[in-house]
Amino acid sequence: MTGEGGSAAARKCDVAVIGGGPAGSTVAALLAERGLRVALFEKTRHPRFHIGESLLPANLPLFERLGVAQEVRAIAIEKWGAELVSPEHPQPTRLEFGEAWETRQPFAYQVRRSRFDEILFRNAVRKGAMPFEGCRVREVEFEPDRSAALAVQGEDGSTARWHAGFVVDASGRDTFLGNRFKAKRRNPRHNSAALYAHFRRAWRHPGRCEGDITIFWFEHGWFWYIPLADGVTSVGAVVWPYYLKARAKPVNDFLMDTIALCPALAARLESAERVTDAEATGNYSYVCDRTHGPGYLLLGDAYAFIDPVFSTGVLLAMESAVLGADAVEACLRRPGEAARALARFDREVRRAPRRFAWFIYRVTSPAMRGLLMAPQNGLRMKEALLALLAGDSSARPLRAVALLAFKLLYYAMTLADLPAALRAWRRRRASLRDADAARAGA
Repeated sequence: MTGEGGSAAARKCDVAVIGGGPAGSTVAALLAERGLRVALFEKTRHPRFHIGESLLPANLPLFERLGVAQEVRAIAIEKWGAELVSPEHPQPTRLEFGEAWETRQPFAYQVRRSRFDEILFRNAVRKGAMPFEGCRVREVEFEPDRSAALAVQGEDGSTARWHAGFVVDASGRDTFLGNRFKAKRRNPRHNSAALYAHFRRAWRHPGRCEGDITIFWFEHGWFWYIPLADGVTSVGAVVWPYYLKARAKPVNDFLMDTIALCPALAARLESAERVTDAEATGNYSYVCDRTHGPGYLLLGDAYAFIDPVFSTGVLLAMESAVLGADAVEACLRRPGEAARALARFDREVRRAPRRFAWFIYRVTSPAMRGLLMAPQNGLRMKEALLALLAGDSSARPLRAVALLAFKLLYYAMTLADLPAALRAWRRRRASLRDADAARAGA
């Protein structure tokens, strides 16, 4: 193990954080700078590969708060908006963050996650967190006083015992405590799978638009296209499970065949070279039935994940970490305030994904595609939508009215082309049933 694992006294901490990604590193940094003794356990070693490279404008104030703004900027390419490409529309559509309602930050970043995650992790160490890389938490047992005993396995197979006053699960899609407590549930409203790789020499827009994300719709779902600062482009397909289940060849070949189904994307990759092996993952959408319990919290993807289409993953992880740090400190130092702090944490962590979920569930529907490809600004609907897509999920009254108007317009457009809507709905239901059947047979 790296860190201070050598003596019995060193194996005690106020807070044990499971996972050294954006959520874990953020909460560890915030708690350590408040004087709490924090052990930060990461099962791999930084830098390590991860997808989810596209950030949102709402991330930038969090970088300032953590003191990493300049480091992140140095590895990033600016992302001023998003380009949408639909096979049913003759021209792409471009959405600019600078047109959002009450925008304060008109751009975001695209980052290579291996470097970005390492910046956040090393920052937590500078703030005073004890780092343990290559260390996997294998067991957690909670005591009657809500403290916890942990078994942590090092790279050499040895196991260290730790005692923590509080446990934070920031283990991402591993959902360590969610699985332990059988709290993880498939999202009944959404299910998807993904396959992805990195490419070099992919075509890019010139000038300021070079770093913008592009979303391509195609028959079986949608693609992301994310330019990175070092010349590499992240390309991935988010598809219905039935499509990935039909794979009968190696993932590298299957990804290239999938790209060929989207001519607009294939054209941009005509001169590109794939520089990583393709990877595939299923069971993409889930939620745990709790955000916290006696002596523990779940942050970011350890609590829930829906879909990457709006690039919300890192933002929700870091925002939940900020809220979590306040709740953990209250539990450990001000027990009289703990119930109120945990209630606020629970309310906010549940609320933020729900604000995005309505749009995510419908992003492949004909009516939603039509609205996004030709956005209307009556009642400032477009500005409100852009604010949400920039990561601002606050429930301000006027903006809420504008988003409600957008939803009503969506329903009206759905009724106007009911046959297409019904075909899309049936396909979606069949996909969800397909995923259930595959899980039952596993």
